[in-house]
Amino acid sequence: MKEYQGKTVEEALEVASQELGIPTSQILYSDTGKTKGLFSKKVIIEVYEFSDVVRYAEDYVLNVIDSLGIESSVKTKLDDDIMHIVIDSTHNPILIGKNGKTLQALNEVVKLAVSNHFHKKFRILLDINGYKDKKYYHLSKMARRCAHEVQKTKTTYTFDPMSADERRIIHNAISGMPNVRTESIGEGTHRQVQIIYVE
Repeated sequence: MKEYQGKTVEEALEVASQELGIPTSQILYSDTGKTKGLFSKKVIIEVYEFSDVVRYAEDYVLNVIDSLGIESSVKTKLDDDIMHIVIDSTHNPILIGKNGKTLQALNEVVKLAVSNHFHKKFRILLDINGYKDKKYYHLSKMARRCAHEVQKTKTTYTFDPMSADERRIIHNAISGMPNVRTESIGEGTHRQVQIIYVE
């Protein structure tokens, strides 16, 4: 990370843009809230690279798991602006938890920590030993099975509350199927997906 100054955030971004040789729209930065100078105040921003975000997220995950007395390693890959962090540990089932609840909670904590540190939201998805991939596969199958039922009965089907990434799997699985559409209802942890019949 490197600091840049200007009378405004925009001016500081321009300075960074000229030095780094990239457009201001592509610069990842956070407004530090710090100023410099007594009479002509200068705003200070911190400019960072995406690799800084990945490193911070990985370190955070490892520190949390380490504090539980569990040895682990992580590997990250980027896919469609989503940071996929794959964890391998000596106690994978403990970190996954019942129905993936512990893994989901860890995912939320990491996302919050990263967005608080960089003052920007990032899409982060934690997985352990292919758990999420297997869950997505079963969710897709179940979604299509339920959609066929809705096509026959014309009765709306509502899933139990699930996380945003799991809701996205349901939406994608149903997309393109005739006479059905999906809709998310509810707020926060109570958000659910419905499959609705369409004439």
